[in-house]
Amino acid sequence: MRLTQTNDPSFRRYTCVSAYHTLGGANHSRAITPMPNANPDSVAKITLETSLDVLRKQKALGERALTQLDEQQLFEIIDSEANSIAAIVKHLHGNMRSRWSDFLTTDGEKPDRKRDSEFVISEGERTSDVVMGWWNAGWAYVFNALESLEPHDLDASVMIRGQKMTVIAAILRQVDHYAQHIGQIVLLAKHFKGSSWQTLSIPKGKSAEFEAEFRKKLAAKGG
Repeated sequence: MRLTQTNDPSFRRYTCVSAYHTLGGANHSRAITPMPNANPDSVAKITLETSLDVLRKQKALGERALTQLDEQQLFEIIDSEANSIAAIVKHLHGNMRSRWSDFLTTDGEKPDRKRDSEFVISEGERTSDVVMGWWNAGWAYVFNALESLEPHDLDASVMIRGQKMTVIAAILRQVDHYAQHIGQIVLLAKHFKGSSWQTLSIPKGKSAEFEAEFRKKLAAKGG
């Protein structure tokens, strides 16, 4: 898929065009809702702010799951092919350090990274302090890098494992990756806690009640 821009003088109009989508022997495109008088810097600024917001929410969601666990549960493995929560956190730390250190100037796969070792927990690492140390240090790499970017930096390209991509593509790649692992952490934590799990979203059977309360609050704000 690529983005193409028309010469419409009243607004920027972008069209998603499939690299090669054939239906009845023709290429097809779908117009995205136009953005009147869109300023590229404004779009880039919104992209950065939104990416940061999503990542902060991912971090907070993971922490709400992690803080419900006792130390032993961080290292439990549900089967021989699974990773413990501690190993997932260690892997996230390794990935975050590698991808976000010198983000704009070096390959995101650092030569000193030992990815396989990220899934191995030594005896000396089997404490909650170590795990949370990985967690906090990893996210620090993410936010330090993203918060230092300016809108014009999104026009740049970066490398990951020798593959050139836009800064936007690299950011979205990591947002997607981290969401997968946060989901794993939440699922495992919920499994381990069982009936004592404190839900992180709308409780089962409470959707209608939640919706009514949400609309009540919205109306009170004049929304």
